[in-house]
Amino acid sequence: MPWFKAYGAALAAFLVLDALWIWLFVRKFYDARIGDWMRETPNMAVAGVFYLTYIAGVVYLAVRPGLAAGSLTTTLAHGAVVGALAYGTYTLTNYIILENWTPGLVVTDIAWGAFLTALVAAAGHLAARG
Repeated sequence: MPWFKAYGAALAAFLVLDALWIWLFVRKFYDARIGDWMRETPNMAVAGVFYLTYIAGVVYLAVRPGLAAGSLTTTLAHGAVVGALAYGTYTLTNYIILENWTPGLVVTDIAWGAFLTALVAAAGHLAARG
């Protein structure tokens, strides 16, 4: 049962925080740099698959080790590493192959991925303990 709580809390936190980030901050940033490449409306089915599987990975790779160690700090650290690797893979691949991808996008994506995933993992950790 704690795994369902962890997954649910992490998913809820991820959806809220990522939506706020995208719609309040990043949308304009991306629009200015890669606006011609963006869809008018996001493909929500694909987004759903990403969110559901990513959170399963966060729970397994960050929340589980943190709970096993009895340490929220461990969960935060593992979450940050998972986020930096996942978002780094995406943004660095884009930087390698897309001419208009900028170093600013690379840095922003990696930092956001690490921060977001650490927070989301912490939400899952706290929910599983509570």
